[in-house]
Amino acid sequence: MDEMETVIINLIVSSGSARSSAMEAIQFAKAGDMDKARESLEQAKESVNEGHHSQTELIQAEIRGEKAPLSLLMVHAQDHLMTSLLCIDLAAEMIDLYEKVNG
Repeated sequence: MDEMETVIINLIVSSGSARSSAMEAIQFAKAGDMDKARESLEQAKESVNEGHHSQTELIQAEIRGEKAPLSLLMVHAQDHLMTSLLCIDLAAEMIDLYEKVNG
């Protein structure tokens, strides 16, 4: 596996972890455990930030002229990152909503 593939795999793994933590946060909020919900949401944000770092590495490499071939793996990685970002945003809104509803 070359360096570029390693960065792409790291992007997929960190984005997947972020999405899982965001979903876990929603489940904790649904169960009424807001402390654990917020903790899981923070973990999701940390994981997605790792993904952003990987994405930034890829962008900087391209700026330096190191063109990465468009591959299914790259598309999959970007899809994971965008899905995770959306999931985190929705989880944050749902946690706030559960807090309001459950007072």
